[in-house]
Amino acid sequence: MEEKMVKKSEWLILAFNFAYLIFFAVHFFNRGNFEFIWYVFIMVILIGVFSFLHKKYNFSTLTLVGLSVWGFAHMFGGSTLLGEPRIYARILVNLFTTGDTTLFRYDHLLHFYFYVVMTSMIYQIARRYFKKDAHWLAVSGLVVFASIGVGAFNEIIEFLPVLFLPETGVGGYYNVAWDIVFNTLGALATITYINLKGR
Repeated sequence: MEEKMVKKSEWLILAFNFAYLIFFAVHFFNRGNFEFIWYVFIMVILIGVFSFLHKKYNFSTLTLVGLSVWGFAHMFGGSTLLGEPRIYARILVNLFTTGDTTLFRYDHLLHFYFYVVMTSMIYQIARRYFKKDAHWLAVSGLVVFASIGVGAFNEIIEFLPVLFLPETGVGGYYNVAWDIVFNTLGALATITYINLKGR
């Protein structure tokens, strides 16, 4: 099989990712934010995983850009570049409060956005394996639940620093529940768009 050549745009996307990771790694280290040092490490692993998957499934450039924007926004959210509190804790629109969580925060926006991108990526993988006459509802359901499963794994990744660090920005039960809600809304929005577009 002929080796897939790396496009110039892909090198630029990769360079952008490593540039912001180096910048934020220094930022978090200088402020003793070891929770997000952990996330920088996870991001490096994710870049490797996504690169491997891209080589196999050839994701759209828009998907690669979308993942990169999320990565930057995630690192930015953990920073104090705009002062205290850190950006993840900032309320964009004060709608209502449930338990320890006020809607609508930067965190909620990013969870929604990431699962828009993630669901698109999962669909691009899954469509290789479904028959052309597969029922759209079955395909949609599997893609959405796969995306929600990624969200559950993400919550485990976020939980690990809680076990080992004296203080983190990870919230309680309500925060996790709302994260899952916005993950699901992002997945549903994407699969609805894909079906309306005609796949």
